[in-house]
Amino acid sequence: MSTSPKAQPAPREGDPAPAFEGRTTEGQTVSLADFAGHPFVLYFYPRNDTPGCTTEARDFQADLPTFESLGARVVGVSNDDATSHRKFCDKQGLSFPLIADTDRTVSHAFDVLRMKNMFGKRFEGIERSTFLIDGDGVVRGAWRKVKIPGHVDEVLEAVRNL
Repeated sequence: MSTSPKAQPAPREGDPAPAFEGRTTEGQTVSLADFAGHPFVLYFYPRNDTPGCTTEARDFQADLPTFESLGARVVGVSNDDATSHRKFCDKQGLSFPLIADTDRTVSHAFDVLRMKNMFGKRFEGIERSTFLIDGDGVVRGAWRKVKIPGHVDEVLEAVRNL
């Protein structure tokens, strides 16, 4: 019997963002309410230190000054623990927060968990997804099954168009 919360329906553009709360790499608790009045990008990635996740994180970091100049914040989420996140941030030079969603509550709230198969083993993992949430807490962009090349540029363009 699983103690994980049930996934909510996936939020779509125009939907209110699901309420969430998570602990960041720095040990701070962040929630949807913390971003009131400011747009933010909440991106979900499968695992620290994998090639695709590293590339995606570096891409967000490279464009972080542009996101910030537009008043938007960037927050990453994976099911890795805080220690793994700290090492990943240090190794990759990441200055935006990562949520250590070890209990998967944020992942369930945004319906990003999927059954995966690797080397003959089935497991539940994060489907790479990104959500742009405006200052009123409304989802203004939802990208599922993200392909990394060009993705951050696409998200940045959506921020510009808010």
